[in-house]
Parts: sequence; structure tokens; C-alpha cells
Amino acid sequence: MRWLRGLSALLLVLPALGGCVTDEREWMKLNERYTVAEFQRDREACMKAGKIDDACMRSRGWVAVNPGGKTETGKDPHARDLQPPSARDRKY
Repeated sequence: MRWLRGLSALLLVLPALGGCVTDEREWMKLNERYTVAEFQRDREACMKAGKIDDACMRSRGWVAVNPGGKTETGKDPHARDLQPPSARDRKY
């Protein structure tokens, strides 16, 4: 019976902890110095419904740094799409 109480307590606590998930991204400004206070001010100003509004942060000059995740880099307009030799048109 003792394990049953422990199991039921665990089942009650797990859903509550699910709401404690935080945004793990880090933010930085490129080519600009900033302070922790500036970041905290901008983060609080850009919070909407408990989440950081990406567009708001970008409008204030912040870029999300996602180690191992999706990055927020735009495509270079001067870059060309490289294809393997087998996919290129061969005109002989």
C-alpha cells in the first residue's frame, strides 16, 4: 500500500512539473555590447502569455542562439545551391 501512495503522489506531481518547462534558448546581440539588465528588461517587455515573442526580441536587436537546434540565420542572397555532380546537367 505504501508504494501505491508514492505512485499516486508521483502522478499528481508530474503534470504540475510539465508547466515548469522554460525556453532554453540563449539570446545575444551581434557586434554590440549589452548588459544583463538590458537583456532582462527586453525579455520582460517581450513576454507574451509566458513565452518570449521572437519577433519582439529580434526587433530589439537580439538573435537567438540555439546550440544543437534551429538557428535564426537568413540565407545568403549571393550563395549558390551546390549540387552533387550526379545532379548537374551534363552537356557534352
